[in-house]
Amino acid sequence: MSPSIPQFQPRLIPTIAVVILVPLFIGLGFWQLDRAEQKRDLAAIQHTRLALPPLQLTEGINEAQVEFRNLVADGVFVPEKTVFIENRKYMGRNGFHVITPLRVSGSQRYLLINRGWIEAQNNRLPPAVETPESLVEVTGRANIPLPPALNLGEVPSADANPRWPYLTLEHYARWSGLDIFPFVLLQAETDRTGFVRSWPLETPNEGMHTGYAIQWFAFALIVFSIWLRLALVRRTETGNRNDDDG
Repeated sequence: MSPSIPQFQPRLIPTIAVVILVPLFIGLGFWQLDRAEQKRDLAAIQHTRLALPPLQLTEGINEAQVEFRNLVADGVFVPEKTVFIENRKYMGRNGFHVITPLRVSGSQRYLLINRGWIEAQNNRLPPAVETPESLVEVTGRANIPLPPALNLGEVPSADANPRWPYLTLEHYARWSGLDIFPFVLLQAETDRTGFVRSWPLETPNEGMHTGYAIQWFAFALIVFSIWLRLALVRRTETGNRNDDDG
């Protein structure tokens, strides 16, 4: 039996595929590594800014200044503009987040305060909540609400029903007629009103992107290995092909 001699004879279709797919997969891998680096930087910024002393709310403050910052604001609550964000879960129980605007001292603007979670009644209606009438100082973490992943339609008018499925600042400003700051304060301190204030911080997940990068690099290696296997044709000394294609 004549010995077989490996010869490199790349085929057209597999070569076209490898030229397209390998750079694509490698590019996606490096993109995911870049995303992981961005998440690491974001986590570092988040940690640094949360460690800073609370920032006093002033008239001209904007979203960039308050991102990942603790704030302190003085003012008076406007309870008649309170809305209840429904279907908020805590420890397996159904309830509401209570949103009440605070007229900020020395300003014509209002800051929406998420005063915390309160359990729903048996009839699924929000319970009566106690709201301070005098000047208060509120501290907490600034939060910019994200738009809902699934838009369930127009938020109902709080004149008829103070229960909303979600909070959007644009809709609240339109409904209330108030000039509001473009963020919400997640109230931090405890008081005698019975609200639960548990605000877990979403830490950027860099490991997920690193895992995706490894997958894309593995795909590139697999495609290249398959192409190389198909390109290597073994022939006998007499010139006969001896590969899997016959």
